[in-house]
Amino acid sequence: MDVFPDGEKLRELAHYKMPFGKYKDSYLIDLPEPYLAWFKRNGFPKGKLGNLLQATLEIKINGLEPLIRKVQKDFPKDSL
Repeated sequence: MDVFPDGEKLRELAHYKMPFGKYKDSYLIDLPEPYLAWFKRNGFPKGKLGNLLQATLEIKINGLEPLIRKVQKDFPKDSL
């Protein structure tokens, strides 16, 4: 099975910032894994934020953070 990530969604995730709480204004990829795991145990928020937090946790668990960092570097937010 071939998997083709959606480039637009990767760019969105790379530049999305936490809108509330202790880590407000931090990029989702910069959130600590235990914080994301807490959401997994207690429930992710509904909607886009929840989906992006869930994806961020999977990216971190699978060691793919460098991919997101490369997207941040190669596709700055102002180029979207």
